[in-house]
Amino acid sequence: MEYIILDLEFNGTYSKNRHRFFNEIIEFGAVKLDEQLNIVDTFSELVSPQVTKKLNPHVAALTHINLDELKKSGNTFSHAMARFRRFLGDGVLMTWSNSDILVLMENYRYFFGNDKLSFLRHYVNMQKYCQRAIGYNDRGHQLGLSACAEMLGITYEDEQLHRAYNDAELTALCFKALYDETLLESYIYTCDDDFYSRVTFKNYNICDLKDPNVDKKEMYMDCDICGKRALRRSKWRLKNKSFRAHFRCRKCKRDFEGRITFKKCYDHVEIIKKAAELPLKEDKRAANRTNK
Repeated sequence: MEYIILDLEFNGTYSKNRHRFFNEIIEFGAVKLDEQLNIVDTFSELVSPQVTKKLNPHVAALTHINLDELKKSGNTFSHAMARFRRFLGDGVLMTWSNSDILVLMENYRYFFGNDKLSFLRHYVNMQKYCQRAIGYNDRGHQLGLSACAEMLGITYEDEQLHRAYNDAELTALCFKALYDETLLESYIYTCDDDFYSRVTFKNYNICDLKDPNVDKKEMYMDCDICGKRALRRSKWRLKNKSFRAHFRCRKCKRDFEGRITFKKCYDHVEIIKKAAELPLKEDKRAANRTNK
């Protein structure tokens, strides 16, 4: 089995023909690993834009790619895509997060009119795999590639980031450092209809307590200091897509605001709980109620 780690750079632009914004790929970068995780082949292609004649200034500054370079490459998306398909073969495609696979699908649909990548057999979201393998548990923030590398003690030059090949190579180093054959098997998806439904599903926060996906048994808070179950002292209210209420920890004798977010994902509901200091006015009110 071979593993192909792909990274893309793309230019956000507006398509007058389609009357919508579009992330046009301007660079492919990939490395191919054998079963021993040795790099056995590489792939790097610039792509000349076809949708726009301008390069977003932010993209140019981030990647250090200029429009002249892209035009001189002579590659259209169709040419680069054909070469990448041959490079991929029957290997397992891997990207850091699913944003690149979604952009690849977006470009494939734009230029070829097909919502599915017919050549793709298996796929792994390397960000999710590495988060699990490294024991990263901050559900409020996803692990970035550079942060993962730093946690693993992998050195890199800042100026090398945000170029497709360099990012693909750095992802490969993280993968090699965190390789676990048994764990990896659970993150390899077969690219069938269920996969496309999963990868295109847009997660959303549930904002109705009566929603059947809200588990009422989870409507509690533990004190973030002592870990004891806190006493709820107000009704739940919705603010910024999270349910909030005032709580009192009887052991610590402190008041805080409990925040619970229910995020609907494709096949599960993710529950995020946070304790926060009460706003000053509300803190005084809570103190007054406590003293009565």
